[in-house]
Amino acid sequence: MSKIELNGKTILITGSSGFIGSNLCRVLLEQYNDIKIVGIDNMNNYYDVALKEYRLNQLQNYSNYTFIKGDISDKNLINDVFEKYTPSVVVNLAAQAGVRYSITNPDAYIQSNVIGFFNILEACRHSYDDGKSGVEHLVYASSSSVYGSNKKVPYSTYDKVDNPVSLYAATKKSNELFAHAYSKLYGIPSTGLRFFTVYGPAGRPDMAYFKFTNKIVKGEPIQIYNNGDMKRDFTYVDDIVRGVTAVMQKIPEKTEDGVPYKVYNIGNSKPEDLLNFVNTLEECLKEAGVIDKPVKKEFLPMQPGDVYQTFADTADFEKDFGFKPTTTIKKGLSEFTQWYKEFYKIN
Repeated sequence: MSKIELNGKTILITGSSGFIGSNLCRVLLEQYNDIKIVGIDNMNNYYDVALKEYRLNQLQNYSNYTFIKGDISDKNLINDVFEKYTPSVVVNLAAQAGVRYSITNPDAYIQSNVIGFFNILEACRHSYDDGKSGVEHLVYASSSSVYGSNKKVPYSTYDKVDNPVSLYAATKKSNELFAHAYSKLYGIPSTGLRFFTVYGPAGRPDMAYFKFTNKIVKGEPIQIYNNGDMKRDFTYVDDIVRGVTAVMQKIPEKTEDGVPYKVYNIGNSKPEDLLNFVNTLEECLKEAGVIDKPVKKEFLPMQPGDVYQTFADTADFEKDFGFKPTTTIKKGLSEFTQWYKEFYKIN
């Protein structure tokens, strides 16, 4: 794998006011000299915009951060950004997320995850026009959702994932296919990352741990499916960012047919028992002084479309990057509950 030096580079990060995007921007701005980051985000209201504004405000303290409010499905905007800033590395994190939302709002997924990603690929392709050096590496978010109802665990990137169980998963799989075609045809080095249940401070309120917390604070019961017998590969956001930063700096080796292309799982590879996770969350909320009463739990059967466990096989990632997440569930949830208390001003 050939190395990319990030110092002094211009990096384009889409979805820069999102959970992973904003944390990635902040770490890069702090760790690398003379780096310039251009962030794009449409600041949509899929969840509370106040959270996106909070993340954006933190980034606007950095003089070498440029924010553009816009949508990656706007081809002219993307072409203008590439022309004006000529990024060396592109990290595409902008996407319409969420499995359940894709059932009722499919248009948003085609717009952002398909048309938007296509616009990014086209702009990367044309970045080499007229002999220009162009984009050195495209890194993009895929998702553990591509595994669908895969029975084999841990989930491996060598598994067949041709039977998505949601439109969201189908759009993420399409990203991997599009990227492969563009890497093959135009030599764009690309790396896809299948993220596994990322959590932490200022995270996404549509994720289970955040939803649980909102209900617990209101004194409402939380629903625990399959009577708590479920496992999830939770990954703390700081670990994810460390992984993404490592990936950005290494161009993938060419496949047997000469394509500079790779897809990795990026997760904890240690599934956490859901009930243990909920109990740890309760403990952290009490320690942070957010609650002082026991959590009401309602045990329910398995829901349609849910999977029993998510479990990442991260052997390739560990081999290529020497990467292992280090944050325990207790530490991660403790950071989240402290942030929650301050953000929502809970006395």
